[in-house]
Amino acid sequence: MKPGTTYTLRVSPSLPPRLARLEELANDLHYSWDRATRNLFARLDASLWNALGRSPKMLLRCVDEKILLQAAQDPRYLESYDAVLAAYDAYHAEMPGSGAGALAPGELVAYFCAEFGFHESLPLYSGGLGILAGDHCKTASDLHLGFVAVGLMYRQGYFQQTLDSEGRQQAEYADSDYELLPVTPVTLADGRDLTVQVELPGRAVSVKVWRARVGRVSLYLLDTDVESNGAADREIGHRLYGGDRTVRMEQEIVLGVGGTRALAALSIRPTVWHINEGHAAFLVLERIRRWMRSGLDFATALETVASNTVFTTHTPVPAGHDHFATDMVARYFAEYCRGLGLEMGALLELGCSHPGSEFNMTVLALRGSRIHNGVSRIHRNVSAQMLAHVWPGIAPEENPIGYVRNAVHVPTFLAPEWTPVFDRYLGIDWAKYLSESDLRERIHAIPDREFWAVQQNLKARLLHMVCDIVTRRQLRTDGSEAHLDRLLRFANPDHPDVLTLGFARRFATYKRATLLFEDMNRVRALLSDPERPVLVLFSGKAHPADGAGCELIRRIDEISRMPEFEGRILMLEGYELHIGRRMVSGVDVWLNNPMYPLEASGTSGMKAGMNGNINLSVLDGWWDEGFEGDNGWAIRPTPLGFEERRRNAEESRALYEILEDRVLPLYYQRGLGAYSPEWVHMAKRSMASILSRYGSNRMLQEYASQCYEPAARQGRRYRAEGNAAARAVAAWKARVRAAWPGVQARRLDDAARQIAFGGSLTVEVGVQLNGLDPADIAVELMLSASAAGKVRTEPQRHLFTGQGATGRAGEQRYSLRLAPDLCGQLDYRIRVYPRHDLLTHPFELGLMSWL
Repeated sequence: MKPGTTYTLRVSPSLPPRLARLEELANDLHYSWDRATRNLFARLDASLWNALGRSPKMLLRCVDEKILLQAAQDPRYLESYDAVLAAYDAYHAEMPGSGAGALAPGELVAYFCAEFGFHESLPLYSGGLGILAGDHCKTASDLHLGFVAVGLMYRQGYFQQTLDSEGRQQAEYADSDYELLPVTPVTLADGRDLTVQVELPGRAVSVKVWRARVGRVSLYLLDTDVESNGAADREIGHRLYGGDRTVRMEQEIVLGVGGTRALAALSIRPTVWHINEGHAAFLVLERIRRWMRSGLDFATALETVASNTVFTTHTPVPAGHDHFATDMVARYFAEYCRGLGLEMGALLELGCSHPGSEFNMTVLALRGSRIHNGVSRIHRNVSAQMLAHVWPGIAPEENPIGYVRNAVHVPTFLAPEWTPVFDRYLGIDWAKYLSESDLRERIHAIPDREFWAVQQNLKARLLHMVCDIVTRRQLRTDGSEAHLDRLLRFANPDHPDVLTLGFARRFATYKRATLLFEDMNRVRALLSDPERPVLVLFSGKAHPADGAGCELIRRIDEISRMPEFEGRILMLEGYELHIGRRMVSGVDVWLNNPMYPLEASGTSGMKAGMNGNINLSVLDGWWDEGFEGDNGWAIRPTPLGFEERRRNAEESRALYEILEDRVLPLYYQRGLGAYSPEWVHMAKRSMASILSRYGSNRMLQEYASQCYEPAARQGRRYRAEGNAAARAVAAWKARVRAAWPGVQARRLDDAARQIAFGGSLTVEVGVQLNGLDPADIAVELMLSASAAGKVRTEPQRHLFTGQGATGRAGEQRYSLRLAPDLCGQLDYRIRVYPRHDLLTHPFELGLMSWL
């Protein structure tokens, strides 16, 4: 018989008045980095808490009302509840200190990003970019930074992952119920939802604005799933990184244009705009439109907008930067140009690196900003090379791209089990002094046995989770209980003393998850020693469209099912933030094997290291700077000229040798004790070195001093007196660009070949200015010591001074008295470049001529 229709009814409990503020706590993502708050919810119904993905708001909608009534009468629960509220209120009432670096009171940063990862209860992230954006917001809250964030409200966040019996990844998408997320609609004074309009070809799309509270920070989320929109437009923001190029274009217009309009509708006036990756770069065009509507010409509006805009790139390969066909961009922005009386070519030039190229969102972000950064030293250099075409006359090492080292939010990723230990040995206020010089000594003063006990406790918690994940998968795929025992023989929470290696991250091919298996005979010998057992845990997702990444997961799972590896290698399905937190806090060694130099930064190793786990990584991204020789192990990358197969062979051999000769012997060097003292000492060095340098407080303070404060200062300067500075710079740049092809320089003096130390020589240059003023250019000599054709010192820069006309029409004389303070063979070169006191970076025009 055919079953009848099933109807769904949700019955929500009522909060007892005594517990009324649980609702407030559930709607503030402060819980994502406050374990005590999360524990309040978990204590109500632990099994339901885990089943609902550890979502406070969802728990309050689903928990039995009897449980709430009992909690309201439970003295111990109420004591915890009152303590959490006292700490929460104190956090929000705390007065700003000096922790936000150089930012002045009244400055406000608007931070735009396509994804945000705070906690698994708000699934608006896919990987590292989102987690970093979440940490950025959390830290801005902690430091009282004037800060607001803007993103997209996805009905479907990133997919839920399962693995079938053959290890094939299965992607399952589910629509979120916004009523169960820690977000609230932004409403107008009359109670109506706030919406803004965004123009797309042939129609206007309504965008609803939601707010997520992140401690002291607000995150505004843009939602096109509005009844007044057509079916296709309601789907624009449906899925994170979903759809075709059209959907991606429309998502990025909603983010950049709609986000700017949402802030304006809220009367929020940022003094700094931060584009975190190129997805949000269309905000540049919307801000230009607003300035042009106020009476500025296009060039002046661009200078005004760029003056207080910061752009961070996270992508080390050209293919990772979003780009669109120019005819597609022209179709979407035709009305924009018509409304402003702007030639389409002027708009397209902002995003095209050269005639005939596609419109590149990274190029748009670079040309619409004046402060740009990568996220590690290596990534800065890679980006400067990759994007050198934006400043064609400038050598990559001198172009305007800088870097701020990525970091992680310590309260989120440091396991709370460390807190009482730190309170005892580092002092109650240890979190405020992570960068203090004596932090390392204080961490080394923690008794070894106590340090080891915390690590074993964390590993036991990890292994409990591993057992749950493996058991669920086995039962779902009809595995036998006997086989389950075999799979979990080394993942025993009661005996967590087996050396455990961890690898958990996005499964992109350049991350080389399978590098460990380059030589199967060698890894077989490595993992089969009965005296020194090893457990290797893998977890991670591949984008469903990334067949190569999915194959890596399938291959590791296949290897884990080989008889000799059963129970020694486990591929954990369902990777998400909760699994990641447990793994980075519970393994002994964190593996990271990227193909140099493709790891922009990476942050998982920072999280592992600050929990006292030890990194074994290729020297790429953050680890090239974080490795100190005694705080972990490093695989030195093979030269870039080698083919991939040889690089994999060389670097896997280094990996095996480190594991065989250093890791296993050190871990099992226990003597008669329960642990290896030398292992614990290295774990302490790992923790101390990474906590002191890779906490996100340091990162935000660097953004404040190196990016936000200079951008805010330039913005004020360019807007003052009716945008006078912006007008001047725009006119000056136009004049310089027009004249520069005719600017030429020649040597006027006879080049001396030798002088005595302490002596000097006068260098003279004549520069044909082609109509420019003498003050429009700088003439500079670059001096360095060399030997055998190799530079021994960083170049010294010496500026020439103007001496008037040479007698040739349009040519000016410049001279320099050079008194070298170096001996030996010295090389020097002379260059000419445009100069203006109002420039943010001296080489932002990308123009330079060398004699």
